[in-house]
Amino acid sequence: MQHRRPRLSKKAKALTAAAVALAAAAGITVAQAGESSKRCTAFDTVTLGKYYVNNNLWGQDKGTGSQCVWDNSASGDTVSWGTGYTWANSARGTDSDVKSYASTVLGWHWGWKVDRARTGLPVRVGDRTPVKATWEFSLPSDPGTMNVAYDLWLHSKSTADWQDQPTDEVMIWLNRQGGAGPLGTRYGSVSLGGAMWDIYQGDIGWKVYSFVRRANTTRAALDLDDFTQALVRRKLLTNDKYVSGIESGTEVFKGTGRLDTTSYAVRIG
Repeated sequence: MQHRRPRLSKKAKALTAAAVALAAAAGITVAQAGESSKRCTAFDTVTLGKYYVNNNLWGQDKGTGSQCVWDNSASGDTVSWGTGYTWANSARGTDSDVKSYASTVLGWHWGWKVDRARTGLPVRVGDRTPVKATWEFSLPSDPGTMNVAYDLWLHSKSTADWQDQPTDEVMIWLNRQGGAGPLGTRYGSVSLGGAMWDIYQGDIGWKVYSFVRRANTTRAALDLDDFTQALVRRKLLTNDKYVSGIESGTEVFKGTGRLDTTSYAVRIG
């Protein structure tokens, strides 16, 4: 059974974007690396150098439950963090509704929380800039219905800010549990980074492309440029787009579990 990300109305998308932007602008509960206390309010953040960890509970109105994020360490480009959650469906929600996407953020996410000069973003797709991403994480034996994925945001200009809706979104699923599946329909498959991936395409007001790894993993060492170029070769994406933001975390549909990131880094150029 496939679980699909909900189609948002223009009004709902605008409200979501505004809420995130206001939370970031207000600096809600910003912690520094090494602080052990958990952050459990929606859109609470933990700043870790050029990244921040976002307790992104964007779908919480479709669920009942809670989620927290915390940091463990930060050294140069490499960080360690975690999240724990418990989610069930509310009266408005179903098994196909994403309740949260607690994640690290590098660069744009409905605005810029960390000075963009520190992030190395945006990068133009056609410039073929290496975007080397490494990630090691662990999951419990039964983490519920969820995935662990990168999420890349793209714009048609290099100056995107909070009010600018993306043109494209590229997800890279490393692990999925409990029957979770991507938005849209299967387009094809590709071999990248030593693994086979199924490509899905959908639309929620912008194009969403999902690369779903056929075999689950808890460790990745990828050049994310390979994935955007795979879309360029299939004429699904154009070289004049800009990768503005890179997120990495877990989309939770329902269940109780946690994601522990022991090592995570993105190095650009």
